[in-house]
Amino acid sequence: MSKTYIIAEAGVNHNGRLDLALKLCDAAKECGADAIKFQTWKTEEIVTKSAALARYQHENMNSKSQSQFEMLKALELSYDDFRIIQTYCKKIGIEFLSTPDEEYSLQFLSTLNLPFIKLGSGEVTNIPYLKKVGALKKDVLLSTGMTYLSDVDIAYRTLLESGATSVSLMHCTTNYPCPMNEVNLQAMQTLKYAFNCKVGYSDHTMGIEIPIAAVAMGAEIIEKHFTLDQEMDGPDHKASLNPMQLKDMIAAIRNIEKALGDGIKKPNKSELEISKVVLKRIVANCPIYKGEILTEEKLTVKRSSYGINANLWETIIGSQALYDFNTDEPIRIK
Repeated sequence: MSKTYIIAEAGVNHNGRLDLALKLCDAAKECGADAIKFQTWKTEEIVTKSAALARYQHENMNSKSQSQFEMLKALELSYDDFRIIQTYCKKIGIEFLSTPDEEYSLQFLSTLNLPFIKLGSGEVTNIPYLKKVGALKKDVLLSTGMTYLSDVDIAYRTLLESGATSVSLMHCTTNYPCPMNEVNLQAMQTLKYAFNCKVGYSDHTMGIEIPIAAVAMGAEIIEKHFTLDQEMDGPDHKASLNPMQLKDMIAAIRNIEKALGDGIKKPNKSELEISKVVLKRIVANCPIYKGEILTEEKLTVKRSSYGINANLWETIIGSQALYDFNTDEPIRIK
């Protein structure tokens, strides 16, 4: 199996502070993530001033923000900030990603030569925007929360027909935190079969077991929110992993990759040695003399370090003994 691409989703967990964003980069690198991802937007371009907070945002924030506009404005980083973050990521050796939430930020991020464009679930039905993304002729990674398969089909075809060089799909449940009974990991496999493309999983559950299970089920990309401190004020901290949890998740995924193997059913090298003393062999159940017919009554199967494998039982029954055999002596045919 190829290596799972693991995205440490910093999102807005920098709380609008460049210094915290850089510390998140350090933590993601130390934990072993392949990339760290942020979100880039101009608040005025994505939300009205009167749009209410989502319930989870209201519950998770201790600030006085009463609207999405106020919250997002406080969390917004500048384009110059993102240039600094990208430069820092190159310095420490981790890939920088950010999701463009509107057209101005899409155009800005396209100048940074990112490996692909990552789009959030909120853009699946945004056809005019998807056409602009596709026109950039880049690889696209699209999360698919809150949508039907038919919605994903339209988005997938729109991106490719508009010029996207490839589209990978992320199964996702847009709920923070996502309860276990809403994960529906098998939907990720549905995406794989429906579109014959690379698939992954963007996780919003508490804990680390679901991303690990997703890799075992075929996810090639994992995205997981993380934070420096789950007790920080902000909408996403409580549903994010702390650095120690992120490190544990990544270590577990790397173990799963090793455990998945190549799918060929065969004994491992270590098993071949053990099999010599564990697999059953055909042995004499009583003294047998040369020339006798080998019957079921005269034979049995036991562990032995040599002899004929027990799966040849039907072949041996009815044949003629070529040698004398003592009780418990493995049967030989040459």
